[in-house]
Amino acid sequence: MRKYENYCKALSNLHEGAELSPPYTIVERTGIIGLFEICFELSWKVMKECLEQQGRSDAQTGSPRAIIKIAFQCNMIDDEETWLDILEARNILSHTYSDEQSLAVIDDIKSSFINAFDTLKAEISKHWL
Repeated sequence: MRKYENYCKALSNLHEGAELSPPYTIVERTGIIGLFEICFELSWKVMKECLEQQGRSDAQTGSPRAIIKIAFQCNMIDDEETWLDILEARNILSHTYSDEQSLAVIDDIKSSFINAFDTLKAEISKHWL
C-alpha cells in the first residue's frame, strides 16, 4: 500500500527531527513541525484506506476526527485521546503559528505523539495489510 509506505518514510524523517535538541533554529523548528503535519495527514489517510478495505462504509467520510474514532472502535489505535490531541495540535498549528505553540507541540511530539505514530505503524503492519 503506497500510502503506508509514504507514512513509514515520513515517520522515519520525523524520528530524525525528534532527535534534535533545543534551542532549535527556525529551520529545525519549522522542519519538525512540517514533518509532524505530514505524518499526521498520512496517518489518518492510511487508517481510512485500511478501514475501507475492511468494508467499513462509515470510513468514507473525509473527517480525520471521524476516522480516528472509527479506528479506535476497530482497535487499530489504542489511545483515542492521544490521537485527538494530535489532531488538535495539527489544527492549532495550521490556523495560528507562534513560537510558544510550536515548541509545545515539539515537546508533545517527543513525549507521546511519535509513540502513537509508531504504534499505528506496527498495528497496520501486523493486522491490516
